[in-house]
Amino acid sequence: MTIATRRSYLSQKVTSVPPSGIRRFFDIAATMKEVISLGIGEPDFVTPANIIAAGKRSLDQGFTAYTSNSGILELRELVAANLRDRYAVSYSAETEVLITVGVSEALALAMLATIDPGDEVIIPEPCFVAYAPSVVFAGGVPVTVATGAANDFQVTAAQIEAVLSPRTKGILLGYPNNPTGAVLERQHIAEIGRLAEQHDLLLYSDEIYDRLVYGFEHVCVAALPGLRERTILLGGLSKSHAMTGWRVGYAAAPAEVLGAMRKIHQYMIMSAPTVSQYAAIEALASSESEVAVQAMLGEYDRRRRVVVDGFNRIGLACFEPRGAFYAFPDISSTGLDDGVFCEQLLEQQHVAVIPGSAFGPSGSGFVRVAYASSMAKIEEALTRIERFIHNV
Repeated sequence: MTIATRRSYLSQKVTSVPPSGIRRFFDIAATMKEVISLGIGEPDFVTPANIIAAGKRSLDQGFTAYTSNSGILELRELVAANLRDRYAVSYSAETEVLITVGVSEALALAMLATIDPGDEVIIPEPCFVAYAPSVVFAGGVPVTVATGAANDFQVTAAQIEAVLSPRTKGILLGYPNNPTGAVLERQHIAEIGRLAEQHDLLLYSDEIYDRLVYGFEHVCVAALPGLRERTILLGGLSKSHAMTGWRVGYAAAPAEVLGAMRKIHQYMIMSAPTVSQYAAIEALASSESEVAVQAMLGEYDRRRRVVVDGFNRIGLACFEPRGAFYAFPDISSTGLDDGVFCEQLLEQQHVAVIPGSAFGPSGSGFVRVAYASSMAKIEEALTRIERFIHNV
């Protein structure tokens, strides 16, 4: 057998998934000077000093070995207490909470633990780029449902019911939403929950942005009546506490499901980074950390208003995001495809944003703009974007 005719060594699951539509723009921007990046989805704040100090202290004290597979019990107790105090939903720290390497691992574990080949998972779009691939890698089939600006990018139970099939295993919700900043209202969650109960479906709920909500109450899916026992709740500290690089997240779920996720975690990961877990303990236990979270939230809100008002002023219609740190302006009035818009904006004005189509077909005609950047950079970026659209 010659090199030219040999079989592919790659799995069909992997080759069927395209590369992330986000990374290409980061790679291009990295080769250019004076680029203002409004593309990256992470806080521009440094992790609060007391959290960093706790991580350093754990190293100085020699805490460099593996932890329990489930994570340090104190941290799991704090996660459970946080969920109980904020949302009145109770989990056993010993059997129903797992500390993971970010929410990305928690999402992968949730799919691997519950999906059999051919099972379908319904996913509202636009959505985080990893959602559909996580289903595919687990052997499942993602079934997408389009949302739009007319309904503030909120999915409804009727939309989900329209795509149900005998193979449907669950519904994956990601609110507050990346990339749109939408927040799913309690009424919609309750109706989706009743649908899940009626058809005995799982609910996978990615609530990593739960602390970043503006003038609106975040509703924890698992806290609604009857939904805890069918919900896999995913969360973490990356966004709220500016801890993206620490890679610490969690999953909370009924003991049987959590146990299956822990089993996979044992074989794949062993345990989340020890230093990060000690830092996370400080993040959840310290009132100083809470002050920092509220300060960051206030600054994001200030930027949010400038970004939304700025886009509407220059003629790119932008609905008001109520969560996360993203705006999702409509650029269709420029006559440009969203991919072309982003490429030309980067080349001509050195501003990096992400095509909405990277987050699913229903994102076409929009761009994702992260306002996790300084106010000075945001204002300059808006000036450059206005200059760009006037020259289109």
